[in-house]
Amino acid sequence: MPKGILGKKIGMTQIFTEKGLAIPCTIIEAGPCTIVQKKTPQKDGYSAIQIGFGEKRERLFTKPLAGHFSKAGVRPLRFLRELTVEDPEAYQVGQEIKADIFAQGEKVDVVGTTKGKGFAGGIKRHGFHRGPMAHGSKYHRRPGSLGAKGPARVFKGRKLPGHLGTERVTVQNLEVVKVDAARNLIAVRGAIPGPKGGLVMVKPSTKS
Repeated sequence: MPKGILGKKIGMTQIFTEKGLAIPCTIIEAGPCTIVQKKTPQKDGYSAIQIGFGEKRERLFTKPLAGHFSKAGVRPLRFLRELTVEDPEAYQVGQEIKADIFAQGEKVDVVGTTKGKGFAGGIKRHGFHRGPMAHGSKYHRRPGSLGAKGPARVFKGRKLPGHLGTERVTVQNLEVVKVDAARNLIAVRGAIPGPKGGLVMVKPSTKS
């Protein structure tokens, strides 16, 4: 079974250990996911499987995407992602992946998209210090001098106000605290990126 699954962030809670310690956890509805396609080195140039997750009304799918699911003989799924595997022939199209591929105590990486916060200033976006708040200061939360006096332009990469959030973020080395295979729920220690209901991918940790 491939070690990776798509899921939905449910929210945060706490789980108590036998010693009475409270562990902050994030609950993830992990799967069930369906294998939709196999990618082979001979045909595609690399080895991977494509998995699908989530429900969506069939009439909302485009004809090419609906045909893709029809060819695989599986019901249309809302999200599609790929997992790199060594031998794609070891898996079957239509095979289901459930939360029980992970066990309690295992270390995982969780990939998600952070909350979008719109346009933000330098203080909120980059942690800049503000200026004096006295009335005569006239410099409170503005970016200030950019320092590029000679070239008369702003160098690329300069930290300035702009769009904050909506970025792909991976939180590494989180511990699986509990697995509820019957309800396809995984509890991981700590926080993960994204809002409640956001799509996440859970994979084995690369640094454990």
